[in-house]
Amino acid sequence: MDHLPLRLNPGEDLRAALQSAAREHHQRAAFVVAGIGSLVDARLRLAAAEDVLLVPGPSEILTLSGSLGMDHAHLHMSVADAQGRVWGGHVMAGCCVRTTAELLIAWLPDWDFAREPDAATGYLELVVRPRGT
Repeated sequence: MDHLPLRLNPGEDLRAALQSAAREHHQRAAFVVAGIGSLVDARLRLAAAEDVLLVPGPSEILTLSGSLGMDHAHLHMSVADAQGRVWGGHVMAGCCVRTTAELLIAWLPDWDFAREPDAATGYLELVVRPRGT
């Protein structure tokens, strides 16, 4: 297993930057192991919700984890707003870095991750295959 420590700069979109890192490094399977930093506005999708929750203003990333492939990201995050309230859910596009985001990605070069429809859940779910099969 290889690792990539990564720092994002102000204005970068968290989700887009992680997906870009997977593509740039030609990695088909990875996990985001850890992430901390700050956001301008956090955009999260809560469990079983259709709409995106906007946590406006500055927030601190408390936790960040998820799976990555070259064409998908499934990321969960908890953030604390300026009053210390904690929000959590799926990371959506538009979570822009305020000062920094410090991340650790674990590449899994022997594996391929894909998202395929799952009849039991009705969602695109992770499918894990050894690379080359």
